[in-house]
Amino acid sequence: MAKRIRGNAVMKKKEYRIPEGKITYSDLSIPGKTLFSKRYRIAGKPDYIVEKNDKYIPVEVKSGSHQQPQGNHVLQLATYCQLLEENYGGFVPYGILVYKNSDFKIPFDPTLRFELGSVISKMRSSLKDGKVVLNHNEPGKCKYCSMRMYCENKLV
Repeated sequence: MAKRIRGNAVMKKKEYRIPEGKITYSDLSIPGKTLFSKRYRIAGKPDYIVEKNDKYIPVEVKSGSHQQPQGNHVLQLATYCQLLEENYGGFVPYGILVYKNSDFKIPFDPTLRFELGSVISKMRSSLKDGKVVLNHNEPGKCKYCSMRMYCENKLV
């Protein structure tokens, strides 16, 4: 039984191109614990957390194909990096975005840390003011947006 479970884990790591290291968390097959940030008052659940060389690395698996990392996905991954630092302790050097056709190692550097803080601040301000501005032209994205109730420019 244990041999079969290990075999399944190895197959999943290959299928999702998860980097070498020990998977310490998964939210794909069984719902994982939600991580919270007291500093930013945000929460989230990465798809995987891999421990490698005493560092924790968030891995986010996306269903689409992209030649470049998408900005919203990068910020989602940055959120997970921040959550890991606060919940697991220690420095998180990078996270990994896995698309159908490519993988991207995204450094959690000072620039991305600043951008994350700035976006969170802008989001809080928008919620406080009740003014959320549409930033896309995709009806499907608009229909399922978590900010839909605040947005004055809904597409659908």
